[in-house]
Amino acid sequence: MPHPSHSRFVDVRGLRYHLRLWGEPQHGSRTLVMLHGWMDVSASFQFVVDALGPGWQVIAPDWRGYGLTERALADCYWFPDYLADLERVIDGLTPDPVVLVGHSMGGNVALLYAGIRPGRVRAVVNLEGFGLRETHASQAPGRYAQWLDELLAGSSLRDYASPEDVAARLRRNNPRLTAERAEFLARHWALEQADGRWAVAGEPAHRIVNPTLYRLDEVLACWQRIACPVLWVRAEATDVMRFVAENPAAAVQEVERRRAVIPDVEDLVIGDAGHMVHHDQPERVARAIVDFLERRVDAAGR
Repeated sequence: MPHPSHSRFVDVRGLRYHLRLWGEPQHGSRTLVMLHGWMDVSASFQFVVDALGPGWQVIAPDWRGYGLTERALADCYWFPDYLADLERVIDGLTPDPVVLVGHSMGGNVALLYAGIRPGRVRAVVNLEGFGLRETHASQAPGRYAQWLDELLAGSSLRDYASPEDVAARLRRNNPRLTAERAEFLARHWALEQADGRWAVAGEPAHRIVNPTLYRLDEVLACWQRIACPVLWVRAEATDVMRFVAENPAAAVQEVERRRAVIPDVEDLVIGDAGHMVHHDQPERVARAIVDFLERRVDAAGR
C-alpha cells in the first residue's frame, strides 16, 4: 500500500500553492523537502517515500503551473521564480536549515538555492540535475526571436481519453516504469476535465523557450558557495546528457567538471535506471538518501 499523503494549500507570492505531505512532523534531517522536475508533479516521489519507511516527513510542492498549484497569470514562466517560490515555502515550514532532494529541474533549483542561501540548507540530494549546455552571447538574438515567435504561436499539450491512456503514455516514455506505478502516476500527472478527458497537470506555457540564455558561469558561481554536503546522483542509463553536450563522452566529462566545483560533494551512479531514477530504482534512491544523511548530517550534528 502506498504511504498516504495529504494536501496543504498555502499562499506563495500571490499563488495558491499545493504542498503534498507524507508522515508526521520530524526534526532535522528526518524532514525532507522534495522538488520535482519539469513537466512532473509532487506525487512523483511517492515510490521513494514508500521505500523510506516510517519516521520521515516529506514535503513536496507542486511548482507554479504544475499539479494542483495555481497557474501564473502570464504567458510564459521564468526560472528564477522557482527560487523565490522555494524560499517562501521554506519560510512557511521552519526557520531551521532544510534538506532538499531535487530531481532534474528540481535538482538544479536545489543546488542554486543552496549556493544563494547557504545558511538555509542542511544538505542537498541532487537526482539528475546537471544543468544545460553552456550558451554564448551570440545566441541571444536568435533566442529572443524564438521566444517571441513561440509566444505568438502559443503552446498546447494533448489530452487523453482515460487514465489508462495516460499510463500507457508514461510507459512509452519510460519502459522501466511498471504498470502499477504508471497507473498510480497517471491520476496525478493528468487531471480529469469537465468533458471526461484527462489533461496533463502542467501549464502548456512551460514549453515556451526561456528568452534568457543559460549562463553557466553564473550557475557555477552559485554552486561554489554551497556550504552543505551534496549527494550527486546520476542514473547509469540517463538520457539527458544530450542537454549538456552533443557528444556523450564530452557530456560525461562536462558533468564531472561541473560537479567538481561544489566544495563538499559525493557522487553515486545508480544502475538499471534512466533519467526518472526515482521511478526506476526508488528503493536504491531511498537507501542512498538515508545513508548519506546518517553519515554526513546526523553524524556531524548538523
